[in-house]
Amino acid sequence: MHRRTLLASLTAVVAAPAWAGDVVALREDLPLLRRIYETLHPGLYRYQTPQAWAEACDHLAADLRRPADVAQQYLALSRLAGRVKCGHTYANFFNQSKAIRRRVIEPANKLPFHFLWLGDRMVVTENPLGVEGIKRGSEILTIDGVPVSRIRRALLPYMRADGNNDAKRYALMNVQGVDRIETFDVFYPLLFPSERPVFALGLSGRQVPVEKIGQAVREKMMAAGNDETVPDYWTLTWPKPGIALLTMPGWALYDVTWDWKARLDAMFEEMAAQGARGLIVDIRENEGGFDCGHEIIARLIDTPLPLDADYERRVRFRTTPADLNPYLDTWDRSFERLGEGAEDLGDGFFRLKDDEEGVAVISPKGPRFRGKVVVLSSAQNSSATFQFISLVKRHGLARVYGQPTGGNQRGINGGAFFFVRLPNSGLEIDLPLIGTFPKTPRPDEGLAPDVFVEPSLADIASGRDAVLERVIADLG
Repeated sequence: MHRRTLLASLTAVVAAPAWAGDVVALREDLPLLRRIYETLHPGLYRYQTPQAWAEACDHLAADLRRPADVAQQYLALSRLAGRVKCGHTYANFFNQSKAIRRRVIEPANKLPFHFLWLGDRMVVTENPLGVEGIKRGSEILTIDGVPVSRIRRALLPYMRADGNNDAKRYALMNVQGVDRIETFDVFYPLLFPSERPVFALGLSGRQVPVEKIGQAVREKMMAAGNDETVPDYWTLTWPKPGIALLTMPGWALYDVTWDWKARLDAMFEEMAAQGARGLIVDIRENEGGFDCGHEIIARLIDTPLPLDADYERRVRFRTTPADLNPYLDTWDRSFERLGEGAEDLGDGFFRLKDDEEGVAVISPKGPRFRGKVVVLSSAQNSSATFQFISLVKRHGLARVYGQPTGGNQRGINGGAFFFVRLPNSGLEIDLPLIGTFPKTPRPDEGLAPDVFVEPSLADIASGRDAVLERVIADLG
């Protein structure tokens, strides 16, 4: 957040953004942004020193002495957020104003197909628009003459992830028709701007021109089954008799009208009726949201399972300073008093009680599922799904197949949020409020699967799901 002077910013109400006439509006917001983050963010110094953070802010202020339109300011704010190395700290695409979305997110500057990265290789996975010269398995070598490996490296500092777990950062660069707004779509055009209406793609031995698409077309290209507003968002299928496949693309169900707990109840009832001997939980595209995994775990245990016995939850404040509240948007104003009654640890942190902002244990529910359970993982699993995988691994409730998770064993930040509205630039940046911290030293990395399976270029070209096939074969 920014301000013209600290006093003016903190006493003013949030007004219309100034960027239309003030090309350095973000610079005016920086002192306010610094105060809010330094006062409230639980993980601000988890991976950087206070001095490094201060220097980064000073460098940004110096850079913003030069004219910068709102798109450049958004990019600068995202780079600063990336220094925090927190998967929940970013200039959230979905929380920006309509005016900023029109400038940063909606323009026709996006690649017209789906793809993923295998190392530094960009591989087409789907071509929903039938673009000529492109097919599943095509490898893109250059875009407008720039090697894709250089593009990938350039995007890395802007990706949100916990600690030095770059697997999550690279996963965010995939475009798979899962997210309404794709991270690559936002940052690639800002870092490699071009006014031309077409991309010149370099494939092996040939050049292919493709027309750019806008955000509205991208959303129409979303893969089937990724509409969280309908109950069929989660599916239960039977790839083999006795083997149930529960596919859950997401747990971010904040605005849905369907009862997700009742949906899970019905699915487990169907498994019991069918005599399922194996259960595969596919959350590979699922970053997190609600703790829906607790409802799955409840069917796998006979006695209450304590949550986060190896971690503790901390906040940086008892109550938020009143003069900051006008800039802190949220769905629950009680977050302003999150630290009331918490234990003062004497080092700028307050430890939350076990029964605050969540349950202390998962209690058994319904008939226990006693078959074999496998969870499919990927680097997308970085929030509630990371915590779910951590629990099932730690307590031996399931085997995990796939790739290492996102998130970080040193702990993540989340649980409650403010959406910080910067008054001069009009930009928004998310602020997680609860930090989880391990009680003993942990590595700076995600969680490794029990069985590592990674798709090959040949798998992608043929449409083969190598991970799922391996699990079904192992379950017998």
